[in-house]
Amino acid sequence: MPEHIPGRSGEFTGRTALVTGAAQGIGAAVADLLATLGARVAATDRARPGVEALAAEWSLAQEKTPDGERSEGSLTPYVMDVTDRGSVESTVAAIERRLGPVDVLVNVAGILRTGPAAVLSAQDWADTFAVNTTGVYHVSQAVAPLMAARGSGAVVTVGSNAAGIPRTGMAAYAASKAAAAMFTKCLGLELAGSGVRCNVVAPGSTDTPMQRALWTGPGAEQRVIDGDPSTYRTGIPLGRIADPGDIAETVAFLASDRARHITMQELYVDGGATLR
Repeated sequence: MPEHIPGRSGEFTGRTALVTGAAQGIGAAVADLLATLGARVAATDRARPGVEALAAEWSLAQEKTPDGERSEGSLTPYVMDVTDRGSVESTVAAIERRLGPVDVLVNVAGILRTGPAAVLSAQDWADTFAVNTTGVYHVSQAVAPLMAARGSGAVVTVGSNAAGIPRTGMAAYAASKAAAAMFTKCLGLELAGSGVRCNVVAPGSTDTPMQRALWTGPGAEQRVIDGDPSTYRTGIPLGRIADPGDIAETVAFLASDRARHITMQELYVDGGATLR
């Protein structure tokens, strides 16, 4: 849980935010931060225990916060499968009825299936795109037109720096994230005249369960930081793995009025790993 943020506690007060993939990792950090900054957050995931635990943890943290520093926001768990259009549409409708019109959408839900491009199974390819790309399409289509009709809104899709640089063993993941990023930019172009902004945050290696699943043996984290010439992978110039909070802060910036003139952009948050 983030600490109280002086001067920013009400930045999203009165706004409703929908976050996908909120059961763990970056999604949980985004949902937590936006609620702490005053938003009414719908924390969605197909993993019910994860979002319910997140909501309970956030509420407990608020109880321990001094009265004058407590957030005006809230964090409500919802079970939603981004690959199921019916689940998405019914959940969005329920969120708007209970929490109010969605002002901020953050697409975080994602999965990683690794394997060489030439032999990757058709099922792994399909599953990866179903969540990472079609999921963004489903949720954005359910929410963005409502934003456009109201004349404002912010969509932030959490992609990956793998979308902009080839990675060995990650063809499906990289391709799905690249597709999601371009979809989000095209959506932003089409909705710019309606006052809806659409941007992409592209994290590099971040300390999440997905990242740790790739680590093998002692010193795995340092090997990521140092890079691996045998897989054509540069290290991280800043010398550290990102914390989910680093990504959440970037998302919050792009969703906020501080970024009111920013749309169709892809912001890399990878410690310089892609040398961009």
